[in-house]
Amino acid sequence: MVAQALELSRKPHVVIATPGRLADHLRSSNTFSIKKICFLVMDEADRLLEQGCTDFTVDLETILGAVPARRQTLLFSATLTDTLRELQDLATNQPFFWEAQAPVRTVEQLDQRYLLVPEKVKDAYLVHLIQNFQDEHEDWSIIIFTNTCKTCQILCMMLRRFGFPTVALHSMMKQKERFAALAKFKSSIYRILIATDVASRGLDIPTVQVVINHNTPGLPKIYIHRVGRTARAGRQGQAITLVTQYDIHLVHAIEEQIKKKLEEFSVEEAEVLQILTQVNVVRRECEIKLEAANFDEKKEINKRKRLILEGKDPDLEAKRKAELAKIKQKNRSFKEKVEQTLQRQKAGRAGREGHPPRALPEFHTAPTCSV
Repeated sequence: MVAQALELSRKPHVVIATPGRLADHLRSSNTFSIKKICFLVMDEADRLLEQGCTDFTVDLETILGAVPARRQTLLFSATLTDTLRELQDLATNQPFFWEAQAPVRTVEQLDQRYLLVPEKVKDAYLVHLIQNFQDEHEDWSIIIFTNTCKTCQILCMMLRRFGFPTVALHSMMKQKERFAALAKFKSSIYRILIATDVASRGLDIPTVQVVINHNTPGLPKIYIHRVGRTARAGRQGQAITLVTQYDIHLVHAIEEQIKKKLEEFSVEEAEVLQILTQVNVVRRECEIKLEAANFDEKKEINKRKRLILEGKDPDLEAKRKAELAKIKQKNRSFKEKVEQTLQRQKAGRAGREGHPPRALPEFHTAPTCSV
């Protein structure tokens, strides 16, 4: 922070920053000003403006409050989201909008395939794929994307046990460790990088030949950013997505977005079955080793640190979360009871409609006469 503050006080012509760090400098020091800037550029604008687990709203408000009203704002994104469309509609002046026209949303040099695998044997297929690539192309670099930090770490440990030169990259690692891992992969000391979506944007490593999606991305835009790590600057590249029986609808959504059908990647199932037991045993051993290292506990500590830095009380937030879960559970139970009552009423009505009403008994009365 001190070194950066000194650099900012020298009034540089260009400042490249993450929103959080720039906002921290604006809040904590008055040695520099961005009141006279001419251009404000937002790269990966879809990510910066979306509200979710990483919400940049507070930091962006601080930055936008410190820049002049008269400026040019430029937003760049590989995927056009609803937020960006809304921003385009809300702009007071008519913004210039340009979109690269292409028949597909991914480059032509990228060979995109899927491999349909049962959920429980996914890791065996992954090991088999990497073994084949290593045997055929020893100098190829591979990036494997996973959905969680824990899976990323387990797969890294597992592949190392099988003798593959592997390094991990995820948000549970310290910044120094991330830089070191990335440097080792870029310099080809390690040929395999296992990463979460923290590496799906911004990484420009021209020599990556293969991207493997260990899980099918839940959103098409995540898929586009992941596979964009290969086939860069006119080079050839291959992307393989491991698809389970539960992911078919996700593949259809991806195909619709990229306007291209994924081709099936074929493997020898007999060879996969030969290593299945060994892979499962090694994976379980790695899981036990990771649990012994208190990986989940470290994750909780990191969460608490993040909340404290945001000015929140971790214990209070946990209490609120628990209360919210209780309310949700009560609402769910109430809805279920209402649905059950409605179903019983409907069943009762259907039963009555299915049986015609019984005829009333006939009463025979004696003939009467009136005078």
